[in-house]
Amino acid sequence: MSEDIRVPLTPEGLVRLESELRKWKDERPLVIKAIGEARAHGDLSENAEYHAARERQGILEANVRKLEDVLGRAEVIDPRRFEGPKIRFGATVTLFDEERQEEVTYQIVGDPEADINRGKISVLAPLGRALIGKEEGDDIQFTAPGGIRHLSVTTVTYV
Repeated sequence: MSEDIRVPLTPEGLVRLESELRKWKDERPLVIKAIGEARAHGDLSENAEYHAARERQGILEANVRKLEDVLGRAEVIDPRRFEGPKIRFGATVTLFDEERQEEVTYQIVGDPEADINRGKISVLAPLGRALIGKEEGDDIQFTAPGGIRHLSVTTVTYV
């Protein structure tokens, strides 16, 4: 990735990604040990344990590189410094879904910390892009994978 492209993160997202990076780095000695033990079993060409450990090492190192890249380009934006009805990065937005007749709440976050199951949507996702700049009371429409969706902005908070 280009090192000049900043990656917006919330403080919570930064902590979570740093923790994930530590987890991957802490696993390094275990994988190296597993490779050494598998190597000691002899013929590497038919040693499934060795190949599995080497594959695990490749996955581990790729994840470490990816997280170090993201964290190196992180621009931490604390949503608590914002207030008002206008939707910005970090806003927690409650929306009324007209089609489903239900309220949904999402926080707009950076792409690496997006997790729809935790109510966090990427600022780069279609819904995230549609929300930026809108205000409480605005109706929005955006194209989702299932078609055009219509939502109304109920509340905007910065926590």
